[in-house]
Amino acid sequence: MTKDTRDISERTDRVLQLEAELEAEGASTTQGEELDHARAMLHQWVDSVVAVVSSPGVGRVSLIHADGGESRISSPALPYLLSRPARFTDQG
Repeated sequence: MTKDTRDISERTDRVLQLEAELEAEGASTTQGEELDHARAMLHQWVDSVVAVVSSPGVGRVSLIHADGGESRISSPALPYLLSRPARFTDQG
């Protein structure tokens, strides 16, 4: 098992342990047809987004979907990935 594979396995196991503590069952997949299916469903889900609210200060991104539904993603990195750098126009 490579270091990357071991890291992924440890992370998925940790998430499943946390969910078990909350008495909420979870499932993980890291390869093969199941991962391909999950990625395809995520692409469809993202493609249904019609608006994005990025809140770097609270580490959250809110998505508004075409059907009116809302999804929230808690992430320290994603809001910054969605932010564009500041631009200063030449005032001279």
